Amino acid sequence: MDLMPAPDSPSAAPHGTTLPAEDPLALEAQVCFALVVAARSVLGIYRPILEPMGLTHPQYLVMLALWQQAPLSVKDLSSLLQLDPGTLSPLLKRLESAGLVTRERSTSDERLLSVNLTAKGVELRNEAAKIPAEVVAKLGMPLTEIKQVHTALLQVIAAAGQA
Repeated sequence: MDLMPAPDSPSAAPHGTTLPAEDPLALEAQVCFALVVAARSVLGIYRPILEPMGLTHPQYLVMLALWQQAPLSVKDLSSLLQLDPGTLSPLLKRLESAGLVTRERSTSDERLLSVNLTAKGVELRNEAAKIPAEVVAKLGMPLTEIKQVHTALLQVIAAAGQA
């Protein structure tokens, strides 16, 4: 994907510098760099919002999946969140220690570990409901633009998955 403008027009880079359009290795022109910096910046907005709830961002993602549909097997959670089970397991242990989820062997298939919300985990959803609006407010971007970025990111995820 070529992010560089036409060779006859300079590209405005962050901090007001101008990049030569013909440099395909310009840091600011790299999709990977923009994605990493954007992800770090957005996660930095979430951190102070989640901290009072006792959640990290990855734990918040687990809770979002469970608030949407619980119980879920670890396998299904892993697939939904696109995390390997080895990464997911410590997150679930911490959420269980915090009293937000339970992990139990499935009665129908003992190979499956089922994750469910506790009453405390269900209640936390009410507090978490304010998070999306807070993030939008802190970003200071119109909601329509945020939705466009989200749509574009989903397209990038799909394209990268097919590559």
